[in-house]
Amino acid sequence: MKLTLLPLLFFAFGSIAQTYNPFYASLADDCNQDTINQNLNLFEGFGVKEIGTTEIDNTYNWLYNSYVSYGYTDLQEDQFFATGIGAKNLIVTKTGTVYPNTYVIIDAHYDTSNGPGANDNGSGTVILLELARLLKDVQTEYSIKFIHFSAEENGLLGSINYVNDDVVSTNMDIKVVFNIDQVGGIAGMTNDIIVCESDQSPPTANNAASDIATTELANCIEFYSTLSTEFYFAYGSDYVPFMNNGEIVTGLYEKNETPYAHTSNDLIVNMDLDYLYQVTKGAMGSLAHFAVALDDVSLSEFDKSALSIYPTPSDGNLTIETQQLIGQKAIISVIDVSGKIVWNQTIQSIAAKEHLQINDLTAGSYLMTVESEGRILRRKIILQ
Repeated sequence: MKLTLLPLLFFAFGSIAQTYNPFYASLADDCNQDTINQNLNLFEGFGVKEIGTTEIDNTYNWLYNSYVSYGYTDLQEDQFFATGIGAKNLIVTKTGTVYPNTYVIIDAHYDTSNGPGANDNGSGTVILLELARLLKDVQTEYSIKFIHFSAEENGLLGSINYVNDDVVSTNMDIKVVFNIDQVGGIAGMTNDIIVCESDQSPPTANNAASDIATTELANCIEFYSTLSTEFYFAYGSDYVPFMNNGEIVTGLYEKNETPYAHTSNDLIVNMDLDYLYQVTKGAMGSLAHFAVALDDVSLSEFDKSALSIYPTPSDGNLTIETQQLIGQKAIISVIDVSGKIVWNQTIQSIAAKEHLQINDLTAGSYLMTVESEGRILRRKIILQ
């Protein structure tokens, strides 16, 4: 929930070269409205989730068990004290394949005030669950931290604690912080605009980068959902401690601001669930963009069995196995992200196993191709 109400402002951000990505669109289309609604009903059913209550403990346990059921194993219970009361954040980490030590943080607070908080912030909470569920087995270049903050309603105390105790102490390398707070809309109204928020406050060194990230966020929303976007400045939610630490932030907030936040009427019946579904789709496309989700399902099953390359990530010493091409002439190439061939080798009669040394390329993600008799097999490789 925002701590203050301010008049709507608009910012003219520079244009960003960005294109529609069919794979990101497929991830967005996989978002399931029934699953989102079921999770929101469960969230509402836990009651008023104020720190120090059984209700918030039950909500935390449900969130934790949900991630375990999705197959996540890197779960951290981040305990702290808020106004003398014990509280805890939940941090779930999905490791990236190219930049495992650089993080895209997507966060939403799960505590509520004076009511069950279906919109503030059950809406953000269930979006994180749906994105995590769908991305579990999707490779991403950057690591993702799904963070459910507590004590936001007590003055952002959960995120303040996390930044001070985890981000600063480890000098965490953060690509972007993506905050989702109160995005459920108002029942009976036309909810077709989402507000994209950027850092416009001191320290100013990270503001330009936040503008770029927020423009990319708005582009993704319009690529992968039916919503239009407006811009506003970031304030009063869990990205603020990150902003103050000089991190790059962006966020989403509903255009039609609910009058029911912090009351017993912050209920699903007062929300627009179709709007929430479209926000979820846009958030999925945005997270896939920020973390660089990788499509590994476009190859046919024959192509998958025809070529195996390991290990990946690799130090440059690779083995390729290709039973179908034994004895054939093959041209093996490595292509960088710009499409340039940066390494190649011709083998006159390829063996079942070929050992390659690619030691002079910089760390990163590449495409390896094996071309033989007019057929090209492709695999993504990662050098470290």
